[in-house]
Amino acid sequence: MKKDILVADGGSTKCAWALLRADGSREYATAPGVNPSLLGLDEVAGALRGGLAPLATDGVGEVRFYGAGCAGEGARRMEEALRGLFPGASVEVASDLLGAARALFGDGSGVACILGTGSNSGYYENGAITRNVRPMGFILGDEGSGASIGRVVLNQYFKGWLDEATRRDFEREFPGLTYDEVVCRVYREPAANRFLASFAPFAAAHMSDSRLAARVRGCFEAFVSESLAAYPADAPVGFAGSLAAAFAPMLRGLLPGRELTFVPSPLEPLAEYHQGVCDSLRGLK
Repeated sequence: MKKDILVADGGSTKCAWALLRADGSREYATAPGVNPSLLGLDEVAGALRGGLAPLATDGVGEVRFYGAGCAGEGARRMEEALRGLFPGASVEVASDLLGAARALFGDGSGVACILGTGSNSGYYENGAITRNVRPMGFILGDEGSGASIGRVVLNQYFKGWLDEATRRDFEREFPGLTYDEVVCRVYREPAANRFLASFAPFAAAHMSDSRLAARVRGCFEAFVSESLAAYPADAPVGFAGSLAAAFAPMLRGLLPGRELTFVPSPLEPLAEYHQGVCDSLRGLK
């Protein structure tokens, strides 16, 4: 008997779910992000349960979860939580980078990049990530990420370098935001990376501010020089995430002549990928 397939694209900020029904229909849900490297087993299970509440998952026979923090102990914790929620189901837990690569290239090959709250990259071939430059997190690395861009926005605002129109827009969009609050949110409270990344959309909407644009461009230049330079120069490059899509013109300018693909959300192509794999195994293709 055919079983439903549950596919997840889990980032640090949000987790998107697709339920692929055996009858060919699909259902979707979005919930806050779940990073198993930062949470205990009970917290992970509770977050998953809450995120899945809108979906009727009684018929799930396969779970494919791609997420931030899903490596090493984090992957084991996520798998344990999912097996507890779906006893008897086939469960696969993999990194969000592998999910991005499958969404971008399917069964092909290329350099897969994630530009979201954090950043990551890897060379994908034969269905696996065969080379990866460590992203190092938002304090030590994550060049080109939402967190790095948000850091630029806050730096420019509080140091007084935003132009007058951009400064007024900032104060309208973030009324009452103080230096002390920013320091507290970044250095003393959890999820500082999410807080910083929340300012990236503001940057994307204010690229007419030449100094801000130059600083944001520097974030992407660092990503290109510190990460992309490690991979084959003739390989196609794919970017997953809404942040990359928002800054696509700038990225194209930094990578002239390269074959570039942008996927704002990996979930739908991942659903297509797993539907295709499942149909192939059933002999339907």
